[in-house]
Amino acid sequence: MTTRLIRLTILALAALPGSAAPAEAPVIFNGRTLFTLRTAVGSFSPEARAEALQDRLITLSADRLAKIGPLTTVKGASSTDIDAGDVVLLSITDQDAAAEGKPRDVLAASYAQILENALRTSREERSLKQRLEDLGLSLVLTAFFILILRLVQLGFRRLHANFESWRGTRIRGVRLQRLELLTAQRATWILISAARCIEATGLLLLSYFYVSLMLSIFPETRMFAATLFANTQAGLRAAGHALAAFLPNLFTIVLIVIATRYTIKLCRYLFRAVETGMLTISGFYPEWADPSYKIVRLLVLAIAAVVIFPFIPGNDSPALRGVSIFFGVLVSLGSAGTVGNIVAGVLLTYTRAFQIGDRVRIADTLGDVTEKTLLATHIRTIKNEDITVPNSLVLSSHITNYSSCCQDRGLILHTAVTIGYDAPWRQIHQLLISAAAATPDLLSEPAPFVLQTALNDFYVQYQLNAYTREPSRMAVIYSALHQNIQDQFNEAGVEICSPHFSAIRDGNHIAIPDSYVPERYVAPAFRVNGGSGSPRPEGASLPL
Repeated sequence: MTTRLIRLTILALAALPGSAAPAEAPVIFNGRTLFTLRTAVGSFSPEARAEALQDRLITLSADRLAKIGPLTTVKGASSTDIDAGDVVLLSITDQDAAAEGKPRDVLAASYAQILENALRTSREERSLKQRLEDLGLSLVLTAFFILILRLVQLGFRRLHANFESWRGTRIRGVRLQRLELLTAQRATWILISAARCIEATGLLLLSYFYVSLMLSIFPETRMFAATLFANTQAGLRAAGHALAAFLPNLFTIVLIVIATRYTIKLCRYLFRAVETGMLTISGFYPEWADPSYKIVRLLVLAIAAVVIFPFIPGNDSPALRGVSIFFGVLVSLGSAGTVGNIVAGVLLTYTRAFQIGDRVRIADTLGDVTEKTLLATHIRTIKNEDITVPNSLVLSSHITNYSSCCQDRGLILHTAVTIGYDAPWRQIHQLLISAAAATPDLLSEPAPFVLQTALNDFYVQYQLNAYTREPSRMAVIYSALHQNIQDQFNEAGVEICSPHFSAIRDGNHIAIPDSYVPERYVAPAFRVNGGSGSPRPEGASLPL
């Protein structure tokens, strides 16, 4: 069986069609190339002659009642016929003989012997004995394939285990002084991945040869084996030619990729040096380093892609051009808002309007900046609400930053009260400043101060201003400050009111909590003056 397996393999490989001229046609029977017809006869091309001969051979071989005896040659005036009984298999012409460089009778006898041997072999291969041998050979081949497959899998599995056990011992990392370029774990992963690729390639090749040999065993499938070998050979030959033609372009692409890679690494090193303060550039702030690096990296990659594109195979194909135009139009129509947000994000970075962690007010949103991206700004309010604001809206709105100057000069928090003209303004100033001094997170230096912002018809408006370095606690500070103002004014017996009334104020109870009212406090009586300016007795009524 081993000899037969080798013979079938050689026959399958020999059945591969060569690089024949377009006018030639091989005669293939049971997966074997018998000979080649190179000339036409009348209106029949070499392909038509070969196809007709193949059909006659198949019909004759399939007819088990037909006796395959010695084929005869019948010489005519211009041709010699090869007969199988009363069936003419093929006519050999003078042109055929001239194309082969042999006499016509010699060529006809040679072809007759080849056809007779092919028919006998075909009849033998279809016998019961030969069928059993073919079946046994296929079983042996399958068992051998499974054995080889298991051995390959076990070998690579043991190799993977050895790689894992060698990690840190035989497989070590690559270091450059104190810089670890390649860790032992990463090196082990690379070796295991390479072994898996080799294993997959080996299994694929084994499967290919197994399928090809199995198809070559049986006469009915031998033609598929020849076709499989031919297609594989043609594909490998085409791939080899394409690879050889692509090698100069591939070398150029590799050089561009290497140059791009190291250019990006150099940019990253320089921008990181600026970000950490190791390199100082006048007018360039450290917080600009990371976004600038991303922009430069994008530009470098875009330039590299434009330079590499002409060297890619198929770059000038109409299909690729059509797809490129389609995606270009699609992106242009659908990304107008996205591009606007990206441009706004870049501008916001270089305007330094706010940083991560700043307390800001953007339009009607007040909170802390938690994230800045090219498309949107994320803000967390004092109620723990996460709000996403598109950068285009941020750029078109007024931005109030409460944190930008608080560490250097402090943020001024201010609140206003309105007090009647009957209260001494110096006392009001002192009470407001005392309330600020009693409030946590408000600074004593610079000292709080009071501004009288308006002298209205019925009251004076006082504005208390105090410094803080905790803008993120604004709501708590304001609440504590308002509480302390109420306590200070109540303890001093000063009413916080705006006297918008025209009724007589005398006789009304003081407008402070009862706990702050003195024990012997009595509401004042009405005081009414007469027309001549002399006071009236208490309890007297006004004239109607």
